[in-house]
Amino acid sequence: MTSASVFSALAPYGWDDAWADAFTPYDAEGLLPGRVIRVDRGQCDVVTADGLVRADTAFVTPHDPLRVVCTGDWVAVEPAGNPRYVRTCLPRRTAFVRSTSSQRSEGQILAANVDHAVVAVSLAVDLDLARVERFLALAWESGAQPVVVLTKADLVPDPTTLSYLVQDVETTAPGVPVLPVSATRGEGLDVLAAVVSGGTAVLLGQSGAGKSTLANALLGEDVMEVRAARDVDGKGRHTTTTRNLLALPGGGVLIDTPGLRGVGLYDAESGVGQVFSEVEALAERCRFHDCAHETEPGCAVRDAIEAGELPQRRLESYRKLLRENQRIAARTDARLRAEIRRDWKRKGAEGRAAMEAKRGKWRP
Repeated sequence: MTSASVFSALAPYGWDDAWADAFTPYDAEGLLPGRVIRVDRGQCDVVTADGLVRADTAFVTPHDPLRVVCTGDWVAVEPAGNPRYVRTCLPRRTAFVRSTSSQRSEGQILAANVDHAVVAVSLAVDLDLARVERFLALAWESGAQPVVVLTKADLVPDPTTLSYLVQDVETTAPGVPVLPVSATRGEGLDVLAAVVSGGTAVLLGQSGAGKSTLANALLGEDVMEVRAARDVDGKGRHTTTTRNLLALPGGGVLIDTPGLRGVGLYDAESGVGQVFSEVEALAERCRFHDCAHETEPGCAVRDAIEAGELPQRRLESYRKLLRENQRIAARTDARLRAEIRRDWKRKGAEGRAAMEAKRGKWRP
């Protein structure tokens, strides 16, 4: 098969010169390039220049859960056989990873080789800005460009109210486009379609956020099943149960994902810093480099809060996500665990000393 025919077949799924160069050694072995569009229990669907093939992943199932075959991966597949096998995965450009609910500090990869992380947030319920920050931290850490889409904008008929909601999210998401969209009315879809047309986008959010409806609107047909969210809390019923990769008619590729109840951080310190870039910029102006932004003199962060320039909620959310990320990292990093224990002991000693001083001050 000629390289021209491979490009013609795979370009709609993101194939380019860089992927072709990375595949050169496997091309010499007679293997086929393809992109994983769905993974299910050791099997995966791969789109190739020969069409859609079902392949076994037994040869590329490592002990590291972050290296298993994932939706969005580019792979080398055997040209024939029953079953066919995936022989290798090409090195990933980006990877969206969250922590699992286990206590073993494991990560779960949700999508690979993503250019845009589209975070769907429903306007049918009250905004949960802390959850938005959590999604954005993982998105920035993945290497993708985040985009926040406020779905079901038709449920907020007052333009002024909608404008305030957009501003609230923009404050929470510095440097991130925030797009109000109504899939039922088609409002805002052209802007979103233009954003995702230049690469691969992964669609993220809670159940009931309208991800499947949004996917269908971008695809121009009802490919994904849609169910109504509960009126009481706006939650859905996991309409999407697997991660599916779909080529968009206007260009670009979309990965739809199941609703995420838990969004645990996984090695996302730089992502947290990106989400709270204004906090970290203020911290650089503090008098002390290790300022905790509590009672220290010359704290630029506390000054900004008192001046109304930084919401207290932002600082508290920043601290919470940093602590969570540190706990996850400490499970596998003995040096970091020791540093945390020393910090706890230091703070405990300072607290006891303060109490003793207070008691001595009031002693008759």
